[in-house]
Amino acid sequence: MSLINQKRVWGFFIWKMDGRRARRSLTCLLPLMLLTLLIGGVESYMDDGVGLNGNISTYPYFEFNVPRNVTTAVGQTAFLHCRVEQLGDKAVSWIRKRDLHILTAGILTYTSDQRFQVIRPDKSDNWTLQIKFPQLRDSGVYECQVNTEPKMSLPFRLNVIARARILGPSDLHVKAGSSVTVACVINQGPHDLGTVFWYRGTDILEASSLHPNEADPTARITIQNFWTDGLTSRLHISSAKLADSGNYSCVPTIAAPASVNVHVINGEHPAAMQHGNKNTASLSLSLHCTLVYSISVFIIKHIR
Repeated sequence: MSLINQKRVWGFFIWKMDGRRARRSLTCLLPLMLLTLLIGGVESYMDDGVGLNGNISTYPYFEFNVPRNVTTAVGQTAFLHCRVEQLGDKAVSWIRKRDLHILTAGILTYTSDQRFQVIRPDKSDNWTLQIKFPQLRDSGVYECQVNTEPKMSLPFRLNVIARARILGPSDLHVKAGSSVTVACVINQGPHDLGTVFWYRGTDILEASSLHPNEADPTARITIQNFWTDGLTSRLHISSAKLADSGNYSCVPTIAAPASVNVHVINGEHPAAMQHGNKNTASLSLSLHCTLVYSISVFIIKHIR
């Protein structure tokens, strides 16, 4: 019996009594009325398909405690984690929102682009979309969908950003007193890449930022930013000191950073010393061959 019908029955019963009898009987009937209302409420709660523990018994639902705004750099594998509880006999699909292209359905891939793949460990509730070698064009919204009626979907946003690149070796050795120039290039991404910050370790470099055609002879550390096919930032250190040694990072506002290790040393450049060792080794080998040849000629002449 519904709660409304129960209220009507009890109200009619009390109305049929006279006032005095109603007041005496109401004290006795009140506990019984409360019990009836409680039982009716529980039955109504059960009829809605919800158990006493408050959990829906069979319907799937998403776990929202997962990252849904994911940022990665160009070429760095991206993962979108979708967790579906109580999936039952339903299936999970990944959809690319911009063109409604079905990327995966269940554990199968429905695109010719082999960079896309779903990862789902056995008996796991996780359905992870893996995107290998992402490019800027892969940025956008992806939906994790469950084929319920009506359809369930949870959107994820992927942000693919450009990657900065420092020209030259990752370790740079220079003599004390000489000049150092490090060039950082970002040739992918939107035209407006913001600005570039340079760090030595965790400390931002305070430098005078110059136009390419300007020069300031009094500034020992300068930064020049300019556009060609992309954004280029050049860090220049005049009269390098031993204290200038360290890890230098080029950190764009809209791109992944890059770094180089600068070693300011007294004496020869290590590469030059290696080059000198190679020359010495070549000379020793040449002398050895000449000596062997001479001995061979001497022995042959005496045998004849």
